[in-house]
Amino acid sequence: MVTWSPSSWREKPIKHVPDYPNLDHLKEVEKKIKSYPPLVFAGEARNLKNILAEASDGKAFLLQGGDCAESFLEHGPDTIMDTFKLFLQMSAVLTYAASVPVIKVGRIAGQFAKPRSSDTEVIDNKELMSYRGDIINGIEFNENSRTPDPERLLKSYRQSAATLNLIRSLSQGGYANLEHVHNWTLEFLNNSPVSEKYKDLANQISQTLGFMRACGITPQSSHALRTTDLYTSHEALLLGYEEVMARVDSTTGDWYATSAHMLWIGDRTRNPIEAHTEFCRGIKNPIGIKCGPSMTEDDLLKLLDILNPENEKGRIVLIARFGFDNVEKHLPRLIRCVKNHGHHVLWSCDPMHGNTVKASSGFKTRPFENIMMEVRYYMKVHKNEGTYPGGIHVEMTGNNVTECTGGAMSISDADLSSRYNTHCDPRLNANQALELAFLVAEEIRLAKNNI
Repeated sequence: MVTWSPSSWREKPIKHVPDYPNLDHLKEVEKKIKSYPPLVFAGEARNLKNILAEASDGKAFLLQGGDCAESFLEHGPDTIMDTFKLFLQMSAVLTYAASVPVIKVGRIAGQFAKPRSSDTEVIDNKELMSYRGDIINGIEFNENSRTPDPERLLKSYRQSAATLNLIRSLSQGGYANLEHVHNWTLEFLNNSPVSEKYKDLANQISQTLGFMRACGITPQSSHALRTTDLYTSHEALLLGYEEVMARVDSTTGDWYATSAHMLWIGDRTRNPIEAHTEFCRGIKNPIGIKCGPSMTEDDLLKLLDILNPENEKGRIVLIARFGFDNVEKHLPRLIRCVKNHGHHVLWSCDPMHGNTVKASSGFKTRPFENIMMEVRYYMKVHKNEGTYPGGIHVEMTGNNVTECTGGAMSISDADLSSRYNTHCDPRLNANQALELAFLVAEEIRLAKNNI
């Protein structure tokens, strides 16, 4: 295999990249970003890899979630804090109800670019470039907005830095203290049946903490009770940006992506001989691989050999995204392929991307019933194969949106228009995400008895 460098991907075929009209301007911006500080550090990515290795052994569970695509418009402290609250609530449910440590990884502080099924879109007989995420162009349907603009890379970097700064403050500054478990509830959930279920669990946690305090174990004496870690991740799609954010770790001499702790390769860009795989093979961060129905056993083995030649635990997360009606058809063959060849991976379920439909109202949505069904089938397959269903990957928000139908609050097609705020794909709201967490917690509890 040829020698790797952060720019060796440029010699490979590539898909789903924007066509910038001014390449000199793009090079100037990339050069400027290359001089900027890293957003994350190599040691943090190594820590994440180590705990993902524990999850691959059935000793932890990966909770990965966040926006479909972050936007410049929705960036603000309240939005970030609400997402952080939701992570804390879901983690409390999973940790307490399933008795398993939870690894929290956000689709946050860098999830700006999106692949599109078509390079252009037509509205009212006018054809323009498709919206590819705020790091590339704007969602407004006019020629100026849809033209890829390198200046957006700078704004994305700055927004990621600001988001990370607030996340670190919330994680380490006392907000994540388990004694505050009742304070994490989002206000709009007060009348939800799922919220009542969460309050009951929070009461149980408070009683347990009271017993521990009586025994001398307090948040003041135990770091784990008063802080948490929320790692960041995004799809490695815009490789020019990833190239200039790749840095050499001074302690090991290895290359790391410093744009996020974890990157993943999408289902549309995971060709073993193409650019996105080439870039990811040279960085030492944990790498996710989206596995859809078109994934063949041969391609999966090639990807694992290329991306993890040393078969290192914690390096690879295989993110299954089949759709509820395809899980039992495709997941078993991939699990058996991995097992038969002795590869170390962590399996995770993305129940969102294979379950997108167009509602009668015209909105793109995801029926919550189908999302829950995919999770159940995913868990069932792992039980049958004797493997550990080690994670879940969801698009969600702490905002009170109406983008996915169903759930405890029974969002209908007619409700979608009231708070349909996503710039790309529909997300679970906090109520639906919590409901999903309770289902997953019960399934994990059963799965732990299976390994």
